[in-house]
Amino acid sequence: MKNILLINGHQPAKIAPGLLSKSLIAIAEKEFLKAGFTVAHSYPFGGYKVDDEVNKFLLADIILYQIPVYWMQYPWTFKKYIDEVFSGGKGKLFKDDGRSRKDGSKKYGSGGKMQAKKYMLSLTWNAPNEALEDPKQLFEGKGNDAVFFGFHKAQSFLGLEKLPTFSCHDVMKKPNIENDFLRFRKHLNIIISG
Repeated sequence: MKNILLINGHQPAKIAPGLLSKSLIAIAEKEFLKAGFTVAHSYPFGGYKVDDEVNKFLLADIILYQIPVYWMQYPWTFKKYIDEVFSGGKGKLFKDDGRSRKDGSKKYGSGGKMQAKKYMLSLTWNAPNEALEDPKQLFEGKGNDAVFFGFHKAQSFLGLEKLPTFSCHDVMKKPNIENDFLRFRKHLNIIISG
């Protein structure tokens, strides 16, 4: 049996009460339970104990982060959660930064202890997809993963392997939520069967 940790990184805002993130987490829970996974949850905005969260990471085979994009990044309460949980996991989630004064071949970022575990990033954007993919628009064609490069490197620091990113776009001005839900289920089923 596999274990998944579903993390809802939403932080309530007047224009974003969190219904989409909650719905995506509910869909993920249903799909993973159907596939025989054990499911654990975290909602950083709702409060947490660092040691409990570290233990959830240690038990998880897959960590799914559902994050609404606020000002081209994740909400500050989610960033605080990552900082506190990852730092609190020293010795458990990672040994050290990987380097050695005696062995120069050991490089920075190679001290993670989470090898053989994976993570998936699920993003919800007000930005339309073309704003990320078109070289002439705001994100210069760099895409989701380039915008979240630092986040991906933090996961890599722990030794986690990246699964394909999922994203919903234009969720406020031109939402297509039912189609997003269908795409999400398909995406999850590829992850589950892979």
